[in-house]
Amino acid sequence: MTRILTIALMLFCLSGIISCGNKPGAETVEKEEHGEEAGEHSNENTTTLTAAQMEAIGVQLGGVERKELTNSIKANGILTVPNQNKAFVVPLYSGVIKTLHVQPGSFVKQGQAIATIVNPDLIQMQQQLQQVEAQIALSEMEVKRQQELVEGNAAPLKRLQQAQTELATLRSQRNGWQKQLSAVGATRSFSSAIVVRAPIGGTVSKVSAQLGSNVDVSTPIAEIVNNSQLHLDLYVYEKDLPRLRSNQTIHFTITNNAGKEYDAEIFSIGAAFEAGSKTIPVHAKVIGDKAGLIDGMNVTALVSLDKSTVPAVPSDAIVSYQGKDFIFVVTGAYPEGGGENSGGARGTKTTPVKQEDTHENEAGGLIFERIPVAKGTTDVGYSEVTLLKEIPADAKIVIKGAFFILAKMTNSGAHEH
Repeated sequence: MTRILTIALMLFCLSGIISCGNKPGAETVEKEEHGEEAGEHSNENTTTLTAAQMEAIGVQLGGVERKELTNSIKANGILTVPNQNKAFVVPLYSGVIKTLHVQPGSFVKQGQAIATIVNPDLIQMQQQLQQVEAQIALSEMEVKRQQELVEGNAAPLKRLQQAQTELATLRSQRNGWQKQLSAVGATRSFSSAIVVRAPIGGTVSKVSAQLGSNVDVSTPIAEIVNNSQLHLDLYVYEKDLPRLRSNQTIHFTITNNAGKEYDAEIFSIGAAFEAGSKTIPVHAKVIGDKAGLIDGMNVTALVSLDKSTVPAVPSDAIVSYQGKDFIFVVTGAYPEGGGENSGGARGTKTTPVKQEDTHENEAGGLIFERIPVAKGTTDVGYSEVTLLKEIPADAKIVIKGAFFILAKMTNSGAHEH
């Protein structure tokens, strides 16, 4: 009995082994499927697009070109007006403001009346001037009389000399009173009013006095700024200083209006660091159109340097992701029916794509690889690039639509994970 049970158990085990050997290797298939799935997503820097998708988002292909770009230095700065083009309007004699002829924003010419002040003390000065002039007239007659007496030997020469000295003294006093009245803006006739005039031409930026205010030489009535001589003060780092020189052209935009570009020309480079920073001030004169520019505006500027021929791509071909710059390179193609996500991962055969046969493979789709680059000079719509990974010389890159490819790659990656 025991022998029969043993033989039956052996036959049962043998039949199980045979049946397992006749079935497909399920475990092997499962491993292969997982392996293929892992292979599909092993390179997170690649993605695929069908021809329909590329047409929908407007993908255009091109290559890395050699372009002559103008090197430039980017810097921040501020618009300033030289001190010789700014002025305080102050009276040269104290008084009370009687009239004001300007307001902030008014344009004035040099010598134009700004205000009128009154001071009764002026009448005393004018009175003293007229008294001196009367004394001069009397002294002139005395000198003439003494000359006649000396010629007739009726008077000593000493008296004539005394009269001439007194006349010269009186004339000197008259000149002093006249200069003083003229300097403060008063007339020689009796009047307590003084006209305060603009020392320079320009725009009135501030009026700090009002009717009835008591002003003197230390109290400004208004401020005038002449924007015709605007300067641009840039702050450049030490490493860029050797690349700057006089007469270089600067293109700049106002921070709050980046749509309009202005020009300036370097005329002076500072010889000391700006207080509290490691930057050196560079002074430039604004040339050309100055409409809309005001003293104190913040600007962003580009200092044009020499031109050089460098590898470049259209600026739209460069995308940024996680603080790095990339371009997309076509690395292969899959035929029609291969599937959007085949990418050669599930047994679909892919072929390298050359520059001349790209359009032949677009019936199915293309495989794109994200290549890191270092971005350099940007000019005339192109940006200099330094490839951080080698690609074929005839490789095709995405020159339009790269942003959408990056979005598909990052979104799909997040979904799969």
